[in-house]
Amino acid sequence: MNGLSVNGHLQVDTRIRVTPFPDRLRPFVSLRIEGDAIDIALLVSSGSADALRALATAATEAATVLDALTAEATEVPA
Repeated sequence: MNGLSVNGHLQVDTRIRVTPFPDRLRPFVSLRIEGDAIDIALLVSSGSADALRALATAATEAATVLDALTAEATEVPA
């Protein structure tokens, strides 16, 4: 990964958009994460699909952990 460190908070209304750019010498995909005050674009070039899959796997794991934390926080003691 090259570049920049960014912080952002995903909210319920966060938008995700994938845009392919196939008609180039080096095709790539843009993965945009958009909110009211932030717009992050990840540019993924050919040969980087495994890194994108790893990101998707980590995001799924984070969502599972968040679900578990939320369930624990809303449990009613017996």
